[in-house]
Amino acid sequence: MSAKIKNIIFDLGGVVLDIDESIVYKELEKMGISTSELTHSKEFIDIMSKFDTGIYTAPTFRKKTKALLGLEKMTDKRFDAIWNAMLLDIPRERIAALEQIRKHYKIFLMSNSNVIHYDLYVRDLQLRFGYNEFDELFNKSYFSFAEHLEKPDPRFFELILDHEGLLPEETLFIDDTAANIEVAKSLGINTYHISREELVRNLFEKGVLKEGVVS
Repeated sequence: MSAKIKNIIFDLGGVVLDIDESIVYKELEKMGISTSELTHSKEFIDIMSKFDTGIYTAPTFRKKTKALLGLEKMTDKRFDAIWNAMLLDIPRERIAALEQIRKHYKIFLMSNSNVIHYDLYVRDLQLRFGYNEFDELFNKSYFSFAEHLEKPDPRFFELILDHEGLLPEETLFIDDTAANIEVAKSLGINTYHISREELVRNLFEKGVLKEGVVS
């Protein structure tokens, strides 16, 4: 990676935060719900998109999803527990790696996320690491539900570049989803398509990042 990089935009799920969506699907399958049909349901995809972009509130998302799945009698607490089961944790060494990276770069968080998930991993961030918000760990964090935009919409990337005054050629975007990577590239942003098996802390060692770039 070129030494001209001054800013790094990190994805959250699968990069900073460990996730496993299959856990949610397995729980639903135990209830007799066909998850293969669900993942291809235009109605469910629309509900998810509107929740992730803050159009739907958490109560509306719960109500519509329960109705779609035939789970109207399920309590909100049980529903949230199943929905949050995909969120594992942020390993301590990953926090340490981000703290080290921030010494050399401006770092930002860009996440497709919703308020139910957000409340859980912010609580984890507070209790385990002493950060009240992601804005204390990163220079700034951007969440789809707050910005009313989601990846891979190019406007989400443009919003961050504009609000932070970042030049695309000086910015690196790290994500585990190919579609998001391709849109970032189309905007002139440097990219690194990270696999979920790779470790953020090893990016210096692999030469993706270089120490001492920013004075």
